[in-house]
Amino acid sequence: MAPRNLLCLRSNFLFSSRCWMIQFSTESLFKSVSFRLYGVKYGNEDSKPLENELLNNLLTMGVDIDMAKKRQPGVFNRIGINEQDLKMFLLSKGASKEVIASIISRYPRAITRTPENLSKRWDLWRRIMASDLEIVNILERSPESFFRSNNNLNLENNIKFLYSVGLTRKCLCRLLTNAPRTFSNSLHLNKQMVECLQEVCLSLGHSDPIDFVRKIIFKNPFILIQSTKRIKANVKFLQSTFNLNNEELLGLICGPGAEILDLSNDYAKRNYTNIKEKLFSLGCTEEEVRKFVLSYPDVIFLGGKKFNDKIDCLIEEKISILQIIETPRILDSSISTLKSRIKELVNAGYNLSTSNITLLSWSQKRYKAKLKKLNID
Repeated sequence: MAPRNLLCLRSNFLFSSRCWMIQFSTESLFKSVSFRLYGVKYGNEDSKPLENELLNNLLTMGVDIDMAKKRQPGVFNRIGINEQDLKMFLLSKGASKEVIASIISRYPRAITRTPENLSKRWDLWRRIMASDLEIVNILERSPESFFRSNNNLNLENNIKFLYSVGLTRKCLCRLLTNAPRTFSNSLHLNKQMVECLQEVCLSLGHSDPIDFVRKIIFKNPFILIQSTKRIKANVKFLQSTFNLNNEELLGLICGPGAEILDLSNDYAKRNYTNIKEKLFSLGCTEEEVRKFVLSYPDVIFLGGKKFNDKIDCLIEEKISILQIIETPRILDSSISTLKSRIKELVNAGYNLSTSNITLLSWSQKRYKAKLKKLNID
């Protein structure tokens, strides 16, 4: 009797387990189908052949799969991939196969854009750029600039708005080349920034806000992707720190100091404090520091350690602080460049203590020509 009961119990257990397995499999199947039909990703099993086909296509195109997956892994699980359409579209615009492979490797989201979206976006860019080749060159350098957004209506509205506030095609071309994110901004954000710049202009007594906005954006194409709070804080910092009148401040922010407006206000203040302390320690007066920074506003971009190390490097080589503040652009050169050039010039018999030191910041070609001449003489 016991064995029969045991056998019956075993059969019931197996039957219940089989029913549970069938129920589980059915639920999984319908869940996978539902996920594939209504989600943006494939179910694991069904995605295999499609993903393999995509990977094979991309490998054939020369795409660096590892790089692409590392940068945007989610792209490879999406439906509506258009790698072949993208390839044909870019080829028709003059891009080489190598450039196309590089674009997809660095910004794989590009393969999710439809031919219609690509064509419309390209036409909008051509309202600014003079040729397809110019656009291809931007895409090669920064693929994100073109493929980051698929909102063509926003792009079109931004182009119309920026033309309406007096920006020329040349200015928009500079924006698109250097700060393409401007055109991905919402129209509201761009309007806010332009209004902010116009307010700054009028508050400083300038009578032509359109001219002011055009000048400052052309000088600093990144300004439209900053916050209005940052711009206002930096304008206030420049005026109060250097005791500038309205005309002097306008000249600075529309000219050599335009890019300072991009900096974090705390970072700008911290760097300027370090510059003052370092130059004071070397015997400079407050007026000398002021003139030095205003003649070379880019120095505020140098972090404390980098600025101090460059000054120390030059002082160690018997170059006076007076020479440095009168020739500030030598600080554009890296420490390694400064050291190697100083060594070469000393070996050529050039006296840096009494001679012009501007050649420390010359282009490599111009510097080498001068060095060759010194060695011959």
